[in-house]
Amino acid sequence: MKHSAGLDVSVKETAICIVDEVGKVVRETKVVTEPEAIIALLNGTGLEYERVGLEAGPLSQWLVNGLAEAGLPVICVETRHMNAVLKAQQVNKSDRNDARGIAQMMRVGLYKPVHVKTLASQQERMLLTTRKLLRDKLQDMENELRGTLRNFGLKVGVVSPGRFEARIKELVAGRLRLEMIVAPLLAVRRVLREQLAKLHKMVLDQVRGDPLCRRLMTVPGVGPVVALTFRATVDQAQRFARSKMVGAHFGLAPRRFQSGEMDYDGRVSKCGDAMMRTALYEAAQVLLTRTQKWSWLKALGYAGRSPARRQEGDRRSGPTPRRCPAPHVGRRYGVPLAQGG
Repeated sequence: MKHSAGLDVSVKETAICIVDEVGKVVRETKVVTEPEAIIALLNGTGLEYERVGLEAGPLSQWLVNGLAEAGLPVICVETRHMNAVLKAQQVNKSDRNDARGIAQMMRVGLYKPVHVKTLASQQERMLLTTRKLLRDKLQDMENELRGTLRNFGLKVGVVSPGRFEARIKELVAGRLRLEMIVAPLLAVRRVLREQLAKLHKMVLDQVRGDPLCRRLMTVPGVGPVVALTFRATVDQAQRFARSKMVGAHFGLAPRRFQSGEMDYDGRVSKCGDAMMRTALYEAAQVLLTRTQKWSWLKALGYAGRSPARRQEGDRRSGPTPRRCPAPHVGRRYGVPLAQGG
């Protein structure tokens, strides 16, 4: 008889529930949240397991890798799907009830598995998130200096990152109190810039030695950061049966609502990785900036309207005279639009 096990993981302890094929609880207990302790308990019962499930979380990658190496059929379940199922199964939320609900999900096969990324992908992801953290903190510190000095009538203005510190010292020169306050901030900013440069060099070295990242960088608008972000997020491309599934995985596919006679598509779902969507959006903006051309439709204000709204507006107002929305548009070709040009 094959059994199913559910693990409700927390930082210190993990609640374990084991059920048989008919759903009868065989054993319930708690162990320390360590792969060795969980493996010892599951193997110590002498039972044969069909599935061992746990919820995706901060410790799930570490536990899944450890249990998989021990030969256990471990499955990592998607968080929102598990939350919905557990909410429908029970009234009182506790670690014991959650473990029991996960075990029942494994028994009947009512789960949605998620991909557990490889160790290399996790390291690349950590490199990108750490670099982003230092970049954001550096930007916050510069904005803080600009804002606080503006209260004293000291305007930093447009200045390059290399001359930012010299510009701040130049503004506060002769003001002893401000010099004492600004000095620690500038020292911290200097350290942040040095460490950010080291992390950015690590990103460049990683991309330089990866053939896939170098191929991605041949796309206009895609740089080292975007290429490495795509590489770390996709991880193993063979897990996608079709290429169009990648956009849905990133949360770039539109939502759909269908009920009776109603059927329409909404905004993108934004269910995937926010960092990946940001990187792709920035790459698209760079590509549009490089290939942007002047258009009559854009000049007339039609570019931001959908075809349905254009037709609706034309039916309401009828034929509209051609007019120039800005003085420079008609002079582009030497003939004013109001005169039929």
